[in-house]
Amino acid sequence: MANMNITKRAIQTAFLGLLKERTLGKITVKDISDRCGINRNTFYYHYQDIPALLEEICANSVTEIINEHPSLSSVEDCLEAIMEKVLKDKRLVMHVYSSDNRGIYEASLWRICEYTIRSYAEAAFPDTGISDEDKALFIRFYKCELFGLTIDWITNGMKDDYARGVLRYAKLRKGMAEELIERMKNTAQAGEKQEKI
Repeated sequence: MANMNITKRAIQTAFLGLLKERTLGKITVKDISDRCGINRNTFYYHYQDIPALLEEICANSVTEIINEHPSLSSVEDCLEAIMEKVLKDKRLVMHVYSSDNRGIYEASLWRICEYTIRSYAEAAFPDTGISDEDKALFIRFYKCELFGLTIDWITNGMKDDYARGVLRYAKLRKGMAEELIERMKNTAQAGEKQEKI
């Protein structure tokens, strides 16, 4: 089992190294195997194909962001955490995003956005009396916003001025999510009072 983990790590490291140098479409299983000193059969023992390898690496990224940010104190913190993660591997992200397999990356980013907003919501909604419907609505809305902003940033080449603009937007709107939570709470309490009458 330990050898399998070492081999998988070697395959992933080789692949990520290649991905920093060229686009996904220009990387073959032979390239990866040659880079980490294994034969192609060993690669196929661990991964069905390159998209399966990419999917596992993306899943690992989700786990990483969860471990790095166990609790987020605002929606703006969520956005910063995602941008920070994407910026760490800027070239790699662009090489994946410009490939036919970008759907794998988008699915991973979607999970990261959902996780970060859900983590924030769980901390922001403890025993507030807000309905599960409203919580789900909050998570869905802000998850879509984070995903959209991040994808738009990536699509526009991950330029620094765009990132600064998004972070400025995040600072300007600070407190809006908390205001929405407060309104949900007040609406829930007003509904309870109405039922009692």
